[in-house]
Amino acid sequence: MTEVIKRKLSDSKAMRWTALALVAFAMLCGYFLADVLSPLKPMLESELGWSSSDFGLFTSAYGWFNVFLLMLILGGIILDRMGVRFTGLGSCALMVVGCGIKYAAIAGYLGDTTTLLLGWKSQVMYASIGYAIFAVGVETAGITVSKVIVKWFKGKEMALAMGLEMATARIGTMMALAITVPFAKYFKSVSAPVLLCLILLCIGFISFFCYTFMDKKLEASIAEGEAEEEDPFRLSDILVIIKNKGFWLITFLCLLFYSGVFPFLKFAVKVMIYKYNVEPGLAGYIPMMLPFGCILLTPLFGSLYDRVGKGATLMVIGSIMLVFVHLLF
Repeated sequence: MTEVIKRKLSDSKAMRWTALALVAFAMLCGYFLADVLSPLKPMLESELGWSSSDFGLFTSAYGWFNVFLLMLILGGIILDRMGVRFTGLGSCALMVVGCGIKYAAIAGYLGDTTTLLLGWKSQVMYASIGYAIFAVGVETAGITVSKVIVKWFKGKEMALAMGLEMATARIGTMMALAITVPFAKYFKSVSAPVLLCLILLCIGFISFFCYTFMDKKLEASIAEGEAEEEDPFRLSDILVIIKNKGFWLITFLCLLFYSGVFPFLKFAVKVMIYKYNVEPGLAGYIPMMLPFGCILLTPLFGSLYDRVGKGATLMVIGSIMLVFVHLLF
């Protein structure tokens, strides 16, 4: 009797890399919006009358719901219970909604700089609320995409896939730092780059929607009995995680990394202009080197991890490198 071997869809290299491309593009669109206003800080001040405090409030909004309302934890719970299709589409929808509110505020359709809302300029507050909603979507999408990669690349080129996904997402950051100011000046509107982000996020939503069909086919292609049953989520799992010392060490490392790099990016363009007298149209190209380096090196280190392992050692080396970089700054 001839034995028929049923292959999973993820066994096809073309299919799994196509799936990665679809979800990575959605993240690229999200990262574009995350940093699109950073190079525009001088224009926000000159054209809309924002102050550095206004910009700082807006930037802090990224963590309002994720941190203080524990939305990222809730997003992870929803992901475990509802799966990648529901959570991914929901998070992409939140990104679009948040960007829409942010654009309406920056374009002057929602709020202004003369009336106050919760003690702040209403335009700034509405833009911040939109940014906070977007942040819930993009961060939840990030953990969803991580689960997508595990689903398609488990036992294969997983670290390389994660590196390429991050590199693709950083193209969005690079675009935000490089083209935002010229784009705004060309259209003579500080809101024009945000509108471009809104259009890209709608395309990103369609991209993830297309992925959901591949996800359904992947699940259908898994032979009966071959699928690994995931443990159902229990509230007691949170207590187990909290008691895990390794979790807190990794969390603390990520906290220091994020606090040491991303706040700098938010103000880097203004530093280039006012401290080093760089032309505003060119100032974004200097901090752009950070995401450009990620694009080149993240897949390389991902491939290295696939080949040799030593994840903890690589994390230590990366941390030491970051210290030297800040000494150079």
